[in-house]
Amino acid sequence: MIIGLDVGGTHTDAVLIGGGRILRHAKVATDTCNLFDCVWTGLDIVTAGVPPSAIRRAVLSTTLTTNAIAEGKLAKTGVVVSAGPGIDPANFRIGGHYYCVAGSIDHRGREIEPLLEREIEEIAEKFLAEDVRHAAVISKFSVRNPKHEHKMAEILARSCETVVMGHHVSANLDFPRRIATAWLNAAVHPIHRQFFEAVRDSLKRKGFDIPMFVLKADGGTMSFEASIDLPGHTILSGPAASVMGALPFASRTGDTLVIDIGGTTADMAVLVGRAPLLELLGGEIGGHRTLIRSLKTMSIALGGDSGVKVVEGELMIGPQRHGPAMAYGGPFPTPTDALFVLGKALNGDADAARRGMQPVAHGLGMSIDKAAERVFDLCCEKIISAARKMIEEINSKPVYTVKELLSGYKVKPVEILVLGGPAPYFAPRIEAITGIQTCVAPQWHVANAVGAAMAKNTSEVSLFADTERGTALAPEEEFSRQIGKDFDRKAAISLALELLRDKFLKTGASESEFDPEVIENIQFSMVRGFYTSGRNIRVKVQTRPGLIPECQDMEQSMFNHCPLPSAIRQSTTGNCFNDF
Repeated sequence: MIIGLDVGGTHTDAVLIGGGRILRHAKVATDTCNLFDCVWTGLDIVTAGVPPSAIRRAVLSTTLTTNAIAEGKLAKTGVVVSAGPGIDPANFRIGGHYYCVAGSIDHRGREIEPLLEREIEEIAEKFLAEDVRHAAVISKFSVRNPKHEHKMAEILARSCETVVMGHHVSANLDFPRRIATAWLNAAVHPIHRQFFEAVRDSLKRKGFDIPMFVLKADGGTMSFEASIDLPGHTILSGPAASVMGALPFASRTGDTLVIDIGGTTADMAVLVGRAPLLELLGGEIGGHRTLIRSLKTMSIALGGDSGVKVVEGELMIGPQRHGPAMAYGGPFPTPTDALFVLGKALNGDADAARRGMQPVAHGLGMSIDKAAERVFDLCCEKIISAARKMIEEINSKPVYTVKELLSGYKVKPVEILVLGGPAPYFAPRIEAITGIQTCVAPQWHVANAVGAAMAKNTSEVSLFADTERGTALAPEEEFSRQIGKDFDRKAAISLALELLRDKFLKTGASESEFDPEVIENIQFSMVRGFYTSGRNIRVKVQTRPGLIPECQDMEQSMFNHCPLPSAIRQSTTGNCFNDF
């Protein structure tokens, strides 16, 4: 059996999966100030009476880091950058504690200008005085030689709890994205560690000594222990869980728009014949372009618990979440309160919801019922507008799925799958707005936890070889080796696959799931005078993302055990999203 756990900003969902179906599920309120209790409660419900030996693994996803970025609730984080000639790192300033320093490495990993250690020590003293306890260090060509980043990290570690080095976050060359990625990894570190400790302690208290994995932004999993050093990989794990949870139920031949409506955010993605789209360079979150390998998703700060107010006669929803809906004891009116007023939501205090909507109605100059309708419609319109924007952006560039490049392909959804707690209420209205048949995914209320539980491990290794210098290195793995002049692409691929297998198995994944592929294989010759002096080789390999074997046939069993009415479980062959 497998535990799937999704810790969102509003609810924590837990599922127990076995025999290709959901055996138990639970939904509890998330308390970010006391994550242990909400995680413990969810786990206690789904594992009651289950012997620890029956649980094979636990897979987790979370929107905590995504929500922290969307709401601007990040740890105070310092950034130290060295670039050298050719580019001014001040142009990529991020955060309030950003320092540019001397020192540079060239594109082949040779030191051009040394670091000034005293300069870094002075910055460390400033961080200490300013109570900056988390930092990121980035050297422009650290993926060719991380020497400067190691030294900066060594000095800053004397005053900082966390120091993220740029060469650890990605092996790709993109200096501005590397700065943003390293900064985000450091800035979300405290909340991710809190999440990690809550889950670890909850499982320990239950007596479960089992492998733990966390869902990454690319729809694959990594060991939970490894995620502590690279929490940025979890930044879009919530949206990735939505994709994986919808995957078994999407059209096999057409394009599917997936919309997950949570309490804090609405997340959306596109599947092309059940293949998720991939961000070529890396995901974008909160306006920050990163090097984090990610599924193509979009998150907007709008959900069932987003604050609703009227400013100078204009209705505004979000981006802040002030707590639960007033129907559930919260302090501020929300779209969920609007659903209560409209009679679409139950099991709460409808009178409190109406009281909350009263000032909104007054500000709009209409009845409470009409104001509730306007709130609900605006939510749907904002979600669809964001989806249109996402699809327009996708269609303006080459389309990459996790499987292949689809040259000249234009995305045109033929169906919409809606997930999340309020999905049954939103689906009919979204269908009316778009003209596309819109269905609620099976187990919509815990679909993210299901998606996390079903995901395979994914690992990636990038290897660089320079036969003139006689070096081969994989910067993210802290691996380097001396090589001879005869080292070629075949040898590079073989070495990269060896490193990939080791990395894959170290995460706790099984040998039977190892399914590697070469996704990049580039070589060019270096010429001095009239002679070839060496070869520069770049190889990237990965394990293919997807569903673990025991979950690949879940579609029919999920439908068979799904509580949805037959009208929702019908096959989806709706119209095209012609206006997208």
